[in-house]
Amino acid sequence: MRSIAVIGAGITGVTTAYALNEKGYDVTVIDRQRYAAMETSFANGGQLSASNAEVWNSWATVLKGIKWMFTPDAPLLMNPMPSWHKYSWMAEFLANIPNYKANTVETTRLAIQARNYMFDIAAREGIDFNHETRGILHIYRDKASFDHALKVSDLYAQGGLERRTLSSSEIRAVEPTLHGSYYGGFFTPSDSTGDIHKFTFGLAEVCRRKGVRFINEASVERVAHTGTGKDGTGVEVAFTLAPDAEDAAPRRETLAFDAVVVCAGIGSRAIAAGLGDRVNIYPVKGYSITVMLDDEQSQNAAPWVSLLDDKTKIVTSRLGKDRFRVAGTAEFNGENRDIRADRIRPLTDWVRKLFPGVSTERAVPWAGLRPMMPDMMPRVAAGVRPGVFYNTGHGHLGWTLSCATAQIIAEKVAAAMPVERPAPALRIAAE
Repeated sequence: MRSIAVIGAGITGVTTAYALNEKGYDVTVIDRQRYAAMETSFANGGQLSASNAEVWNSWATVLKGIKWMFTPDAPLLMNPMPSWHKYSWMAEFLANIPNYKANTVETTRLAIQARNYMFDIAAREGIDFNHETRGILHIYRDKASFDHALKVSDLYAQGGLERRTLSSSEIRAVEPTLHGSYYGGFFTPSDSTGDIHKFTFGLAEVCRRKGVRFINEASVERVAHTGTGKDGTGVEVAFTLAPDAEDAAPRRETLAFDAVVVCAGIGSRAIAAGLGDRVNIYPVKGYSITVMLDDEQSQNAAPWVSLLDDKTKIVTSRLGKDRFRVAGTAEFNGENRDIRADRIRPLTDWVRKLFPGVSTERAVPWAGLRPMMPDMMPRVAAGVRPGVFYNTGHGHLGWTLSCATAQIIAEKVAAAMPVERPAPALRIAAE
């Protein structure tokens, strides 16, 4: 049986491990955290949203970014300090503006494909992840933004997604708890929400039961292609394990595999460079708060339908009776995980204004680094060397797309490195 290392135990790594295990590979997942889904897959906005598949490569996004550059609470914020990685990434982002329509359509198709895989896995494996199938409501405060959304809906339709337009009064009918004045909206009943951490952690436990090995608290230092295996495949993964006792020293190990799938989020770029590949991921920070709905009034005042507010770029999801997730913002500030009060405050203020009956007394803040490619498309492909593969760079849509890209990369691995099955035993006819 061929052995494969999966680097990373976030949503992309765990779904990839599951898909490879289903195809008969011997899979080992290596991650630096103690548990699965402890970084970018911990507390995102929760939306499984084909209706948010529009890529950001447009001049409208660029102009908004320039306008917001010196506004600390803006939906999109870029630290202007010079960085070769940041500005080269921006140049590639601009170069992909001509691909805006094609990439939006393709992302929509992937999102629809992914939801079918995810729902099937969750049902088959019995994973509870606070899944709510109440649709996603996009709200718009002015005619210009609504008219732009009409054009985006045409692209979504080309990708196979249907959503319907709503008047201001129809918005109230879909989500009666919402306060404020809106020009119009769009409702996508086929979209849904769920807890990414609960799904990923639950699927990791399923993988363990199926024989997938997890090496946790292991910081990967090097992934090297050896080429010693069949057809020039073969890799070595060197990592340092966290000490297992207070007075123990970290220990370094190196393991050999037939192949590797890099699902390491923002760490994928450095690993790829060591393998001779260019995967130009930039970390784009997003923030969330999880509002604990501790009293009956807050539970009744919080929405069950998921929202996306176009002006503020804030999204929501209801995670069971007593949790309300509110997330948003995009911050270009390098590999910085600081939780900034001036970025969290707009989220709590938004809840106070749009859902005044919800208490934000107990709101847990979080920040995660989205691994984003300049074309806003995930890198799901083989590397230049045999036995090296990538499933990474999903940006703000990792939760939405991962179950599809996991299947795609598993198919690519299977085509390049078919599973070696034992020859059937010879049957000797009785005389």
